[in-house]
Amino acid sequence: TWNVVADTVAAEVGAEVVVVGAHLDSVPEGPGINDNGSGSAAVLEMALQLARLGVTPRRAVRFVWFGAEEVGLLGSRHYVNVTDLNGIVANLNFDMLASPNYARMVYNGSGCPEATRAKCLELQALFGTYFRERGLAYDVVPMSTTGGSDYLCVPRPVPACGLYVHSVTGGWVAVVAIVTHGLLSCAW
Repeated sequence: TWNVVADTVAAEVGAEVVVVGAHLDSVPEGPGINDNGSGSAAVLEMALQLARLGVTPRRAVRFVWFGAEEVGLLGSRHYVNVTDLNGIVANLNFDMLASPNYARMVYNGSGCPEATRAKCLELQALFGTYFRERGLAYDVVPMSTTGGSDYLCVPRPVPACGLYVHSVTGGWVAVVAIVTHGLLSCAW
């Protein structure tokens, strides 16, 4: 299995890194186009839109597509074992963004470890504000801190958040807009 990693250039020398990721594989029981072709495609679209808009974020952005997540988080475990995590200030995970049952879900930052909880809640608030300002309903869902999900299982805490959006309607547009206009180009 392989991970695919692409970094942007940051506006500031020695800038911190925001990881924007999704897993590439699927489970036999589910449609791969949703879990997680949709999350992987959304991350690719974010990278394309960032380039198209000519945005140079203050923080570097690392787009990561993790391999073999559904068979034991192999891709993210490998990534954290071979990567210096000290500069990573946030991990944003995008999973299952296109299923037909309509619901937007933001990971609940209160489930993060104490060391990162405040930043996780800040990330959650950014997603929530974006949806509320546009009159879009969303739910807050628990985020596992036991390593049982698709976001980084890091040996030291890294603030994490993301979307688990069950619809293309409004979902992809929101994801791209949040990341390109909010998290990556302004002070978080």
